[in-house]
Amino acid sequence: MSGLPLKRFNIRVYGILINPHQQILVSDEAFKSGQLATKFPGGGLELGEGLIDGLKREFVEETGVEVEVKSHFYTTDFFVRSFFELSPDSQIISIYYLLESKDWTQIKTSDKKFDFEYVAGKEAESFRWVNVSELQNETDIILPIDKVVVGKLMQQLKSF
Repeated sequence: MSGLPLKRFNIRVYGILINPHQQILVSDEAFKSGQLATKFPGGGLELGEGLIDGLKREFVEETGVEVEVKSHFYTTDFFVRSFFELSPDSQIISIYYLLESKDWTQIKTSDKKFDFEYVAGKEAESFRWVNVSELQNETDIILPIDKVVVGKLMQQLKSF
């Protein structure tokens, strides 16, 4: 997979939603390949769509709630080949924004990791609130860009 020549960019946009209890919303996902990962909510930008519009759309599609973008947090600044088997010929560029939502309590969440029934070949997703202070202990955050974002969040917390 890693030997394929690159043919395109894959632009992804993600949201960092922190509730008043200092918890961050994470998405536990099963990919079609069967791989499990904990990541930030968001996804792929559609052609003709702006970053913020894409993030708002993704949040409504995934969580059912509207969000307000507060500020830019991070944009990928190193090379990452697509993690997904369907697009191994693409380079990932991910943009992360800090969010707020007055409807954050309406998001269906669980206290259990990967709280869904997995069916082979299908995607599945559930959401959890994780204490900001415990985010770096999330062993299921395996996507390389999300790991960098978690590190930056931890750095930012130490500076307060």
